Amino acid sequence: MDEKTEYFKPSEKQFMMNFRVENLVALLEVLKEEGVTVIGEVEEYEYGKFGWILDPEGNKLELWEPVDKAFL
Repeated sequence: MDEKTEYFKPSEKQFMMNFRVENLVALLEVLKEEGVTVIGEVEEYEYGKFGWILDPEGNKLELWEPVDKAFL
């Protein structure tokens, strides 16, 4: 990423961890119910769905539900 990117906002860090997950939409619903800060809306592409949350330390985490057949 460009050093001036705002992709990691609202985190103040210049990095973001990315986790592969199953059933992203359901996971985000459960996390929201548990009080986790969900950032923005789910974005969907031919290679998968993406969602974002903040961990307790304010780090932005990207959650990715891949479409495995897109990588065959």
